Amino acid sequence: MKIKESIELIKNGGTLLYPSDTIWGLGCDATNETACQKLLSIKNRPAQKSFIILVDGFAMLERYVPEFHEVCYDLADFTEKPLTIIYPNVKGIAPTVLAEDGSVGIRITKDSNCLQLIKGIRKPIVSTSANLSGEPHPQNFDEISCLVKEHVDGILEERLSEKMVTPSQLIKIEIDGSFKILRK
Repeated sequence: MKIKESIELIKNGGTLLYPSDTIWGLGCDATNETACQKLLSIKNRPAQKSFIILVDGFAMLERYVPEFHEVCYDLADFTEKPLTIIYPNVKGIAPTVLAEDGSVGIRITKDSNCLQLIKGIRKPIVSTSANLSGEPHPQNFDEISCLVKEHVDGILEERLSEKMVTPSQLIKIEIDGSFKILRK
C-alpha cells in the first residue's frame, strides 16, 4: 500500500508494517489503545514492555511531554544518528505504550515516509521493531517473519529492498536533566 492508504489505515485503528528512519517497524496511532494492544499481540510481547513512538517535531513532543529538561532540545538537534529519548511523565498516549513508570521513548524523526504518516494522522505513531518478541530485528523486508506480515493490517510498500540495520541511540532523561545512555 502507498502512503495515502497507510494514513487512512492508521486513522481507522489499523496496524502498519513500514520502513522507519532506523529499522523496519510495526506501527499504529500511539493514542489508540486498541491498535497498540494489537501490536502487542502481533509481536507476542509482554505487556510491561513499552514501545517507542515517533513525532514530527518539538511542537508535537511538547503536547505529550509537558515538562522536560532543556538539554533535550540540544540532544535532538545536534545528534547525527537517530536518537530516542525516554521522557518521564508522558500524557495522552495509549497506556500500552507507556512503561510502568509512565515514561516512553520518543524520537523526532526526519524520515520522509514517517513524517508523512505522522502529519497525515496528526498524532505520534508507534515504532516498534518488526520482529516477534525475543527475536533479532530484521535487517530487510525479506527477513520479517511471515507471522508478522500476515497479522498486520497493512504494509507500506516503500524501500522493500533497502537494508536497515541500525536501531536508534537510546537515552533516558529525568526532569532535572540527569541522563543515562542505554544504547549507543
